[in-house]
Amino acid sequence: MASAKNYRGRLAPSPTGYLHLGHARTFWIARQRARTQGGTLILRNDDIDAQRFKLEFVGAMIEDLHWFGFKWSEGPDCGGPLGPYSQSDRTRFYRAALDQLRTGGFIYPCTCSRKDIAAAARAPHAADDDEPIYPGTCRSKSPSTIHSPPSTRFNWRFRVTDSETISFHDENLGPQAFVAGKDFGDFVVWRHDDVPAYQLSVVVDDAAMQITEVVRGEDLLKSTARQLLLYRALGLAAPRFFHCPLMTDKTGVRLAKRHDALSLRKLRENGVTPDNLRRDW
Repeated sequence: MASAKNYRGRLAPSPTGYLHLGHARTFWIARQRARTQGGTLILRNDDIDAQRFKLEFVGAMIEDLHWFGFKWSEGPDCGGPLGPYSQSDRTRFYRAALDQLRTGGFIYPCTCSRKDIAAAARAPHAADDDEPIYPGTCRSKSPSTIHSPPSTRFNWRFRVTDSETISFHDENLGPQAFVAGKDFGDFVVWRHDDVPAYQLSVVVDDAAMQITEVVRGEDLLKSTARQLLLYRALGLAAPRFFHCPLMTDKTGVRLAKRHDALSLRKLRENGVTPDNLRRDW
């Protein structure tokens, strides 16, 4: 555990919908861990995906977090020494990391469509995972092998070492281990629409903002293994990780932004107080 002086935690919501109770619980754990350490809590606006986020949700996100009782020392609304704190303003950092990965030979261009990958994938992907195991169709490609017109779309994929075990200690769930090529395959770091993928942007930002511990949902455990490979390839020190159980509805389905009845905004409109919501936590 980092010393109280050095602890830096973060909240990193995406403005793709209204925050729900599951977000609030995970973020509250992040707040409490930073507070216990006497450390710094940062708010980052993960708005990199312009196709999904809406500007209206940015203001709502900050308003709902304040209503719930969150306070942060650095963020898009208050600034700080390691900004900017909105991902849409940080493209130059992601491009620099992409260039470093390309120079180091860690990535390759992939022209496969989602349909191609679904048809050829070696194993189905789990419901909590965003990528099937890539079959390696384009592994032998280098930038010079793409002779198609400039309009041809391709992703940049990170090449994993098959059978390598990526192990880490989770501060909540204990020892974790995932096998590259079995549990996950070559993964996208830069999308064909010229946008950095989540795996790359979060690594670059957490390192640049000197985050010492990442608190997030347990659905991202496998992403942690991928991200540890990126930290290594980029020569960056990885933070510690604390993965929280996911909150579910009455039927056992994990909460998502489509659960409007459990959004913080709707709960507030119905007269529910943050103290009442936190009482069972």
